[in-house]
Amino acid sequence: MQVKARLLDENSIRRTLIRLSHEIIEKNKGVSDVALIGIKTRGVPIAKRIAEYIKQFEGVEVPVGVLDITLYRDDLTEKYEDPKLNETKVDFDIKDKKVILVDDVLFTGRTVRAALDAIMDLGRPRLIQLAVLVDRGHRELPIRADYVGKNVPTSLSEIVHVHLKEIDGEDVVLIAEK
Repeated sequence: MQVKARLLDENSIRRTLIRLSHEIIEKNKGVSDVALIGIKTRGVPIAKRIAEYIKQFEGVEVPVGVLDITLYRDDLTEKYEDPKLNETKVDFDIKDKKVILVDDVLFTGRTVRAALDAIMDLGRPRLIQLAVLVDRGHRELPIRADYVGKNVPTSLSEIVHVHLKEIDGEDVVLIAEK
């Protein structure tokens, strides 16, 4: 794969997450009933960073959960011969909460559909919102994000790679050609 462009560097990722944090606070008129749930893998550190920024701005700790959608995927049998299950860890009641699902890239919408199914198995939140670092288009399902860090029109032959320090050792978002 050939890297075509660097979309976001460490500083622009930080600024983007700060902006998303402010948007979440403003749209929800505070965060007293807000919970963040990161979709494995890179949605989790993004959710944790947003929660940390919200704590800095509002002085409130927003609960953060981890959601594994492996068994909810509609391509499970096609994509995985022996699926590896990660841990879903939501240590708080989501009933009547404003749950914000957090992911790195929004593409076809199928990951978000799987995440919605997984959330509903955990309980019934008051509402569910979606925050993504990058929206690259090409939706196959009628899903849109409430909070978008960067909209990036891409071709189907391109791939958006999100690297985060917690997982990859660096913060950068790249576009590569397949």
